[in-house]
Amino acid sequence: MRSLVFALTAVLTCSSFAFADDAPAETKDMQVLFNGKDLTGWDGNPDLWTVKDGVIHGETTEEKKADGNTFLIWKDGVVKDFELRLSCRCNATNNSGIQYRSKHITEGNPRNKWVVRGYQHELRNEVGFPNISGFIYDEGGKRGRICLIGEKATWETSGKKVEKSDLIDEAGWKKLFRLDDWNDVVIIAKGNHVQHYMNGKLVLDFTDNEPSLTLLEGVLAVQLHAGKPMWAEFRNIRIKELK
Repeated sequence: MRSLVFALTAVLTCSSFAFADDAPAETKDMQVLFNGKDLTGWDGNPDLWTVKDGVIHGETTEEKKADGNTFLIWKDGVVKDFELRLSCRCNATNNSGIQYRSKHITEGNPRNKWVVRGYQHELRNEVGFPNISGFIYDEGGKRGRICLIGEKATWETSGKKVEKSDLIDEAGWKKLFRLDDWNDVVIIAKGNHVQHYMNGKLVLDFTDNEPSLTLLEGVLAVQLHAGKPMWAEFRNIRIKELK
């Protein structure tokens, strides 16, 4: 009997670990941020951002270039502690991103009217580490790639510290990520703790312990990157405030 109890306990424990890194189930109280018809509630360069086939479509071309990185900014509030869910895709010629708890830069002669700085969920259409989608980038800041895919990390006054982690490796990522297709993103931020999920799986866990750099609230936006012509698309954008 004791052996049976031990075996059952081991199975249950392993099962709990197997699902511990899954994204939480979506609740019914999510606020929809994009109506699928037009850019009501959003602001960006109208030459670059449109609604196409029911999704937000951002695109730069040789004729219509981005003057520096430019963003489509959600104008109906700021995000603090939140759970954000959306689907996105982009082509492989450049990268895009999802800004959160960020600052809209309007002073100091910015390159364009829609410059945003702060935490960015990187978006790329690549599968080779480390240039992949999902890591935290310090857009407009000095920290660069703050937390990479597969990392459980903190940022202390002395700098970045990475714990040993088995969240995901390159082989696992290639199975998880949908190249040339839509990918589902969940971002959960509570205080100075942030988690990124891709297609239902936790892919990074970050705690910002540097008070002078930690961002606890700010704007939400999506990016078109300067440089080579590119496009990025976003749909099913919804958010829930966490209390």
